[in-house]
Parts: sequence; structure tokens; C-alpha cells
Amino acid sequence: MPVSATSVSVTQLEADAVVVAVYADSPPAGAAAELDKATGGLLSRLIERKEISGKKNEITTILGPAGVKAHTAVVVGLGPKDSFDRGVAFRAAATASKSLAGKERAKVGYYLADDWSPEQAESGVAGSIVGCVGQDLYKSKKKHFPPGETLWSRVDKGALASGTILGDAQNLTRRLVNEPPSEIYPESFANEAVRVAEECGLAIEVWDLARLEAERCGSLLAVARGSDREPRLVILKYNGGKEGDAPLALIGKGVTFDSGGLSIKPNDGMVTMKCDMAGAATVLGAMQAIARLKLPVNVIGLVGLVENMLSGSSYKLGDVLRARSGKTIEVLNTDAEGRLVLADVLDVALQHNPSRLIDLATLTGACVVALGNDVAGLMTNNQPWCDAVSQAAGSVGEQVWQLPMFAEYGEQIKSEVADIKNVGAGRWGGAITAGKFLEEFVDGKPWVHMDIAGPAFLDSSKPFLDAGGSGAYVRTLVEVARVGSS
Repeated sequence: MPVSATSVSVTQLEADAVVVAVYADSPPAGAAAELDKATGGLLSRLIERKEISGKKNEITTILGPAGVKAHTAVVVGLGPKDSFDRGVAFRAAATASKSLAGKERAKVGYYLADDWSPEQAESGVAGSIVGCVGQDLYKSKKKHFPPGETLWSRVDKGALASGTILGDAQNLTRRLVNEPPSEIYPESFANEAVRVAEECGLAIEVWDLARLEAERCGSLLAVARGSDREPRLVILKYNGGKEGDAPLALIGKGVTFDSGGLSIKPNDGMVTMKCDMAGAATVLGAMQAIARLKLPVNVIGLVGLVENMLSGSSYKLGDVLRARSGKTIEVLNTDAEGRLVLADVLDVALQHNPSRLIDLATLTGACVVALGNDVAGLMTNNQPWCDAVSQAAGSVGEQVWQLPMFAEYGEQIKSEVADIKNVGAGRWGGAITAGKFLEEFVDGKPWVHMDIAGPAFLDSSKPFLDAGGSGAYVRTLVEVARVGSS
């Protein structure tokens, strides 16, 4: 979808649609004021009659507006002016884009950035690219149609380019999550990573079954045993910083389908488990964006890819696994498999001597119970590092919340027959005991665990995003890399 700048006014642009924005507590300004004047005060009258309130993500569509060359005008609400930020900009543009994506349109003009900063404009551009793409990958009759051309007024080339990169990266993550498990499995995901690496100039290494066995990745391999699909571990490297500088490590859980293994999930719990590789997809999307943005930082992305299936070869309750680090793990639930995969991937990450680590995983339903569907849980062994990740998420409008990591939670994963066990004592605090399990494999390096089980996959559509894979936290990871390089 080509994205470019325009200097043509909102009233003179020949397009299928133009988009303007209004705040909840301010009269129309900028392009919205121009549109209001051209239509004889129509926007002002609609505001006066409370047909337009300006609340966040409110859409008002005006067909055939008088005095305007575009066929349609869309007015999107931004909420109160003093709470406007990059997240609001992203969602407003995405909401407008989604509202226009129900039919094919050759050209859409966005006149939102009258008083936006370059960072806010970048977020708006990204939102316009994300909002018009849905999960209808296999529908004979599509429901979403990206416009043939998108034009932005008062946005410089830098923000257009970076916003496009961010939007494309988030859509890559969404597409991978939305693909069925018959299409995205460990080998095919690794092939996608190879394609991205070749297009973006990333170095890549793919470990197949033989290499994983040679590397003694016993924890990851145990999860993979029940499937006919062989596992993979992918290592992506971006060297944009100084030679010798320790890289930032991004680690993703890539369970391309999770049946629960012998601790089998019920149907309702299994039906969306194609999304259990969202952590890996988020890392791949972020690595694509970081490389295309040419950020001056060194970053390494690692994803562990398995299917958790049932067969005569499946790992069993009571098994004791030896992870790559040498630590032994008693298995008490084969549906607590993501932490077993990450245990070995975290250990591989350590051999690259990273400065700091972030892992992302759709790890626990307990985190969704605690925080709901829209917020990721953060757990850490290093408060300043967690604060930096939290601030990056907040700055781009993605929601996170820190959970405690008290030592008492670690007591719950001690085993009588092995070093640790893969679940805590009972159902309480399950997100945190999973975090304490992962902490056992980071060797004291500054580390943040992001449990994205809720936000990674939407059961129903939002005004700004179709249901399915959300691509959440791609922009957070890129922001972390950006801030770290500044």
C-alpha cells in the first residue's frame, strides 16, 4: 500500500475519502475547520447537536460533502486535547482506516497531523496501515480492503517512512498469528524468518532437530516430542551499533499449536491455540522494523519453535528433563510447556552475552485472569530495566502492568525430585510462578518477562482493529531499541 505526502488541501484533494479529526473539548481546527467552512458549518452544527462528540475513536461519516472534491469525509474523535498522545494518534488513524476498509477505495487522504509531533504523526501513519488489514486471509469475499494509495498532509518524509515500517511490521506479526497451524508450524515459521532476514539484511541461524540435540536443548525437545513436526530455534542478528557492544536480546515463545499435550486442553481452550506463537511473531516483527529503521543498536532475536501435541512419544507427567543449562525440571503439567521452551532459548541467548533481555510469551491464562485481555504482565529481576520497558510501552500507547516477583513465589516451584518443577503449588499466582521459573534461566542478567496472553489475540473486533492477532508490543520492542540507542 503506497503511502506518500500531499500538499493539496482537504477540500481540493480528489479522493474516495478524506479523514479529519476533532478533539472532545475544542472546536474544529486545522483541516477540520477547513472542512467545516467548505460545508457551510456542517461540522459545527453536528457538534452543537451532539451528533459529533469528539470522544476517542468516534467515527462520523459524511457522504458527498458539499464544497469538497472527495466523495466521503470521515471525522474521527481524539478525546480531550490534554490527553492526546502517540497511542491516541495510532488508534484514531486505525479507527478511521478500519471504518473505510469495508469497500475498495483507490485513494484516501489523512488530514490529522495539523498540530501533531513527528512521533505522533509516525504513530498515526502506522495506525492507518494496521487498521485496514483484517484476519480474512482465507475468505473468498474479503471484508477488508487496504486503499490503493494513502496520502498524508503535514507529515514529513521521515515520519511517513518510519510509520510505514512500524505498520508493516505489526501486520507481519498479525498475519503470522492469524495463519492456521497447518500453514505456520516450526519449519514454515523458520522459513518466514529466513525470508525476512534476506529482505532486511539480518544475519540468521536456524537450528534444526540435529543441532538442538547436539546443543542439549532437552527442555525444548521434550515439548516437541509429541508432534510429527520437527522443532526449530531461530537466531536473528542485527548489528547496527558499535562493534563489540553487547546486544539487546529479544526472546519469543513459538508454540505454533498448543493442544496441551497429555494435559489436554478442552475444545474452548484449544480453539485459538494457533496464537501460542505470538511471542515469536512479535520478535520477528520487531526485528524486521529495527533493521528497516537502521537503528544504531545491536539486537539479537531468538525464537523457539515447537508444536505441543499428543502421541506415544509425548513427554509425560512425572518426567524429569535436563535443560541446556544443566538444570533439571520435574514435569507436573504438560500444558505448562511454553516456559520449558523458553528455558532453553534463554540459555542460548546468554551465550551471546546480551546486555539485557526481554522475553515475550502467551504464557499463562492466570495473567489474563489478573489483568484482563488488554494488558500484558511484566515480571523482572531488575527494576530500572523493567521501568524502561514500561515507559517504552506507555509512550507508544501499549498497556503493561508489573507483577511482583517476591522470593516466596520461587519457593513454590522447588521440586523434591529435581531442581525445579514446571508449575507452582496450586492455581494461585500462576503468572508469577511461571515468571519465577524463567528467572532460573537468565543467570542474573537484567531481564523482563512479558506475559502477552491477553493482548496478543482479540476474540472480538475493536473500533481500531479486527479480531484475531493484534501485533501488540511490536512497537514497544522497537521503542525499547530506539531509546537504548539514543
